[in-house]
Amino acid sequence: MENRHLSHQYLVVGGHRLAYLDEGSGPPVLLIHGIPTSSLLWRQVIPVLAQTHRVIAPDMLNYGKSDKPVDADVSIAAQSRLMVKVLDALGVARADVVAHDIGGGVAQLMAVNQPHRIKKLVLSNAVCFDSWPIPEFKPLQEVGAEGMMSLDAFLTMMREFLPRGVYQGNGLGDDVISMRMEPWSTAEGKRALFRNFRRLNPEYTLAIGDHLERLEHETLILWGRQDPFQKPTYAEQLHAAIPKARLAWIEDAAHWVMEERPAQVAAELKAFLG
Repeated sequence: MENRHLSHQYLVVGGHRLAYLDEGSGPPVLLIHGIPTSSLLWRQVIPVLAQTHRVIAPDMLNYGKSDKPVDADVSIAAQSRLMVKVLDALGVARADVVAHDIGGGVAQLMAVNQPHRIKKLVLSNAVCFDSWPIPEFKPLQEVGAEGMMSLDAFLTMMREFLPRGVYQGNGLGDDVISMRMEPWSTAEGKRALFRNFRRLNPEYTLAIGDHLERLEHETLILWGRQDPFQKPTYAEQLHAAIPKARLAWIEDAAHWVMEERPAQVAAELKAFLG
């Protein structure tokens, strides 16, 4: 794991302080992470893309180093609006968008509701249609679930969960797991992640399912063939739904494709974005 060369910056959008990475120069590309990750999900991909692009990778609200307000809307619908405001604040009229996990739901909403803000679209192991929340997260949405789990039990649960997203046992080292868990490792962080869990709701992706066939963006569906969370059948559904989509598999990788196969992911993105 190497991210010493990446330095977060901060801006205020919608009354909240958001952290983001901003590397390179050239055509802008917006990278959107999922749950329970942050902009550092892309740390091994950013240096490659930054050779030819301006790479912007925010921490969504209530994630990473961004604000974690107790009363804010952190649904993917709200996050999609915030991502547009991030582009506005940075003076970016139109960008390529690359998104993973629930970030893929955010990107789909952007593409449907603000199509003129996106050039090319990449959806990697993304939530879509009724693919989420995954079974592992549903019990965490139940009333009282947060209060019944101590901080230590919560951290143990998450540390055991994260490696399930890789195909090979050594695909997610202890240092990466510690980096992933750092924002959630306090009582405040635990409360923030439970707020995010409670907003995992497929209503938004179901509502736009029929609109995907109207998208005119060149789209890459980039998927880990062995994903146990966002099943490969959903990659095929997205491929069938979006007219200008191409499906590319990352073999021998699961959900965290940018951890298991960073060089291949970066190469696919660089070739597609041009």
